[in-house]
Amino acid sequence: MDIDQARTFLAIAAHGSFLEAARRLHVTQSTVSARIQNLEDELGARLFVRNRAGASLTPAGQRFLQHAKTLVLTVEQARHDVGLPSRFSASLRVGGRIALWEDFLPSWVGWMRRTAPDVSIRSEIGFEEDLMRRLIEGTLDIGLMYTPSHAPGLIVERLFDETLVMVSTHPDTRWPGEDYIYVEWGPGFYARHLESYPDLERPAQVVNIGWLGIQLILANGGSCFLPVRMARSFIQAGRLFRVADAPEFLHPAYMVFPREADSEVLQSGLAGLRELALQEQTSGSVT
Repeated sequence: MDIDQARTFLAIAAHGSFLEAARRLHVTQSTVSARIQNLEDELGARLFVRNRAGASLTPAGQRFLQHAKTLVLTVEQARHDVGLPSRFSASLRVGGRIALWEDFLPSWVGWMRRTAPDVSIRSEIGFEEDLMRRLIEGTLDIGLMYTPSHAPGLIVERLFDETLVMVSTHPDTRWPGEDYIYVEWGPGFYARHLESYPDLERPAQVVNIGWLGIQLILANGGSCFLPVRMARSFIQAGRLFRVADAPEFLHPAYMVFPREADSEVLQSGLAGLRELALQEQTSGSVT
């Protein structure tokens, strides 16, 4: 059994498709099939049931899932730790949506550097799909996101609630106009946005991250929904304005981490995230 077989198994389990796993791993579908066939031969059990909907785990596949995660995690951790300078005792790999890297996660990294200076931290930006895949594969220790999925062996914990507000470059904006930019904050936001603006036609501009919405309205004028955290400094500087009477939407942020999180370093990192989230909520700087 080699690491590529375990990675391929986890990719199929994460995406429910041999074809999608091949695309994600940048190999051919025949390579994916061959790896799984060899793995099943070595284990003496069938791991997937393939049908028109894709591929689902058999009971044997479910039992092998945690072993595959452990195998990949062990190899990744060994590769990373062996390369660590002697002044570091451990490492943490953290990924999050770009909006959560606005103030919150940088503050956490600063907290970790002060409380655990001997821990190396790898910070990454990603979308939910990639973050969840990395968590399932065991190549990410903590993921912070807005719309996590659930997977065996992972804990999804609500961290805090963002408050999405409409901001504009024009102080007299009262309604989404031709320069309104729709930010894809997820299915929950879509549903509540539709309830608030049932007659609004598809906006001329749509973006997939809040950061891009900020750049576009600052460059060209317009309005969009942003977390208060991201908008505050622009509002204080007089570059953006809260749109009067516009609805506010709560937007939960979650952290996802392995259920078998017995590492003291990981537990310390999780505790720091909870502490900072509580401080943000209590002080009102998030909501």
